[in-house]
Amino acid sequence: VQLQASGGGLVQAGGSLRLSCAASERTSSRYATGWFRQAPGKEREFVGLISWSTGNTYYADSVKGRFTIFRDNAKNTVYLQMNSLKPEDTAVYYCAAANRAWPVSKAQYDYWGQGTQVTVSS
Repeated sequence: VQLQASGGGLVQAGGSLRLSCAASERTSSRYATGWFRQAPGKEREFVGLISWSTGNTYYADSVKGRFTIFRDNAKNTVYLQMNSLKPEDTAVYYCAAANRAWPVSKAQYDYWGQGTQVTVSS
């Protein structure tokens, strides 16, 4: 599975961005897709995930209520809708796929896309 993340950019605080993660092939119901981010000098951290089989989602506390993950099965694409952005959301965002039901750590992911930069100005 190859993943292509896109949609990053520069936005003012309070604004919105939508990131996309397109898979190169139809992902089976075994895979979950997660989003991570990495700010300069920091560890890559979990943002959220969506289960392909159930569509259930799970979010880190830092983004809960502001970010939403959803999918388009026909396009093999998962989206990360980011609202009410804050300067601390500035990071490179990555999508990843895992061959397991509920992967909440980066070590549990099997495939990674390239990152897309999100910069939130104050």
